[in-house]
Amino acid sequence: MNGRAVLLVTHMGRPAALRSAHLVVERLSRAGMTVRVLAEEAAELGLENVHPVPATPDAADRCELIVVVGGDGTLLRGAEFARAGGIPMLGVNLGHVGFLAEAEREDLNEVVDRVIERQYEVEERMTLDVCVQQNGDLIHENWALNEASVEKASRQRMLELVVEIDGRPLSRWGCDGVVCASPTGSTAYAFSCGGPVVWPEVEALLMVPISAHALFSRALVVSPDSVLAVEVLPETPGGVLWCDGRRTVELPPGARIEVRRGKQPVRFARLHRAPFTDRLVAKFALPVRGWRGGRADSVPEGS
Repeated sequence: MNGRAVLLVTHMGRPAALRSAHLVVERLSRAGMTVRVLAEEAAELGLENVHPVPATPDAADRCELIVVVGGDGTLLRGAEFARAGGIPMLGVNLGHVGFLAEAEREDLNEVVDRVIERQYEVEERMTLDVCVQQNGDLIHENWALNEASVEKASRQRMLELVVEIDGRPLSRWGCDGVVCASPTGSTAYAFSCGGPVVWPEVEALLMVPISAHALFSRALVVSPDSVLAVEVLPETPGGVLWCDGRRTVELPPGARIEVRRGKQPVRFARLHRAPFTDRLVAKFALPVRGWRGGRADSVPEGS
């Protein structure tokens, strides 16, 4: 072994993901690299030349990279280890859209080659720090890469919320909830709720209401130094806080949720410096036929 190590995170239960994981392990091991896998995944992978580790925040400690094979949900799982250790994460998409992934399954051989040769760049994405207060007391802390969403706990009744920006009340909404998102999360839950697409290099915070019954219920884009707050009114049923759709906590009536720029970013390994516009065109199969700007060979994929 050459002292180099990576952590492999896989979407278990999908045959394509297992086959891809086997290829990654085989080739990286042949190159003299140590491949760690989460202990809960080791048995299903059925490989002998891996090093199982507990799924704790330090699972990627002293690794140079986290390789994630799966969709955006698996990438968000990998992000938990990436953020904790400050380790870059490289995603291979096996899902549908896969906005967080850097490569597709058909690029897997190239991905492994680039990892072995250390031919990748690293960029940082801002995260969100989230806290929940009740009667002035801190009762919960969390974080998110994509979004923190406050949602109703029951289908029968709307949530009654007051939203606040930088310590000043903005509006009261009867709604299904509200999404507070990062630029990375602008193409996730916030997008499905009608929020804007924000380019990753733009540092900002988003607040997007979910089915709000109000005249003023537009998506908001504010400074990255702003503090977003959502107060669940005492007379309304409690709600639920979701962070990246993975970590959840119940919100009692009267709870106050504050969202601000995260102190710890998530680092992504990038193989290509393609414009974000091209990524949008490819991921959403946007029609661009007829575009006349630039060279004829520069038409984005998906045209």
